[in-house]
Amino acid sequence: MEKAKDVEEYIAQQRAAIALNPECGNSHYNLAVGLLGQRKFSEAEKALYEAIEHSPTMAEAYVQLGGICLSRGDLDGCLDFNTRATKVRAGFSEGYANIGFVQLQRGEIDDAIKNLQKAIAFNSNFVQAYTTLANAYLMNGLVDESIAANDKALSIEPEFAVAHNNLAIAYLEKGDGAKAVEHFDRAKALGFEVAPEIAQEIEALR
Repeated sequence: MEKAKDVEEYIAQQRAAIALNPECGNSHYNLAVGLLGQRKFSEAEKALYEAIEHSPTMAEAYVQLGGICLSRGDLDGCLDFNTRATKVRAGFSEGYANIGFVQLQRGEIDDAIKNLQKAIAFNSNFVQAYTTLANAYLMNGLVDESIAANDKALSIEPEFAVAHNNLAIAYLEKGDGAKAVEHFDRAKALGFEVAPEIAQEIEALR
């Protein structure tokens, strides 16, 4: 298939592929991705259900449905779809990371840590999972573990602003002002929107 020039053409290509082979789960999934790019959530949802109907083990489709639930503020739905993703594909790190994220939102910190640890066990380069795990550790008062998880994220992606912001907060907790200022400045330079109360604490240390 020729590379699409834009999203509209990409969507048209997927619709044409579906017309030729309505039972191809991949084409339905690709159509959904194009529709999500246009923020057409209801249409994308229908396409994802079609994808799952024809390819029941397509874990990515469950994750995308979970993302649609999250955009509606439906944490239960997001959790359910990501749990299903990990059931249909063993070791699916993205599903575990999303489960951990939802559990963190609900304040279920110990469960979140377990699932985020699974996510990085299955994908040791999953930068976002390390930073979410770092947040969970910090919420549990495990400051050194939080710092280690953020450092790991930065060893993979040195300019990941979220990790620098997390480290600024962790070092504030630890009482290491110099390192807190250093990572705060780096997060800001990388375009991260830092919390005003953290900025205030940092400025008091300069």
